[in-house]
Amino acid sequence: MPRSLPRLIFWGALVLVFAAGGTLAYIFSGIYDIAATKQHIAPVYWALTTARRQSIRARVIGETPPADLMDASNVSAGLSLYDRHCRQCHGAPGLPPDAIGLGMMPAPPNFAQMGRDLSAPEIYWAVSNGIKLTGMPAWQFRLTERERWALVAFVKSSLNLTPADYRARREQSAGESEERPEPRKPDTPWEPKDAVQRGRMAIVQYACQTCHVIPGIRGPEAHVGPPLAGIAGEVYIAGVLRNTPDHMIEWLRDPQRVDPLSAMPNLGVSENDARDIATYLYSLR
Repeated sequence: MPRSLPRLIFWGALVLVFAAGGTLAYIFSGIYDIAATKQHIAPVYWALTTARRQSIRARVIGETPPADLMDASNVSAGLSLYDRHCRQCHGAPGLPPDAIGLGMMPAPPNFAQMGRDLSAPEIYWAVSNGIKLTGMPAWQFRLTERERWALVAFVKSSLNLTPADYRARREQSAGESEERPEPRKPDTPWEPKDAVQRGRMAIVQYACQTCHVIPGIRGPEAHVGPPLAGIAGEVYIAGVLRNTPDHMIEWLRDPQRVDPLSAMPNLGVSENDARDIATYLYSLR
């Protein structure tokens, strides 16, 4: 071994220690301004943008959209879904984003820019999986595969849609109730394999951790609802149902029907997602 190699290893390790220490000191100092009224500094914005673009591209290699993607029926269905779920952040022909979209940092990309910059599989992946650190949710827990592809069809065709056309189509679908979220219909029959892992993911996507402390789930240490550690050993669910898997699924899907006085809302949990969540919760023994 060359004599200089141990010295290089030593100095390299020392540099890493100082870099790690400096990073921690910077974080704990509070110098970095996290206010959404201030833009990310250029290196941070570049890192987030580049990581997002490359991550999506790496995960859609070989993916192809359905052959009938751009059929008129898909585009029409996608417009209705887009207006209900996406316009608020991404805007639409002749319409700006709502206040929530205008106040986000980084700002959500405009729908037309997405249609130009991203391929159909890339849009589908982003819609399905969401994007960390942007506020973009994962719609695979709320929309079927066909509905997500319909959204892709609308976004890819939106460059040819005039504001007048969009408003006319929007008026046709006005009045649809959004008070109670509709459960996502399963694309495939429920399978017990990997249900624990799917359940952990579903818990995060339904934001259960914002009310409950749940082992294995990172969250804000919220105590709005009871902690769920050891819930498999409890006798009752919410004090009203015997603690069985079927009752747990029933409770997760419509707690207000089981107990009208409960503060737990109906989140529109699909049957498959409820089974996955129940499987995860019963693993917490």
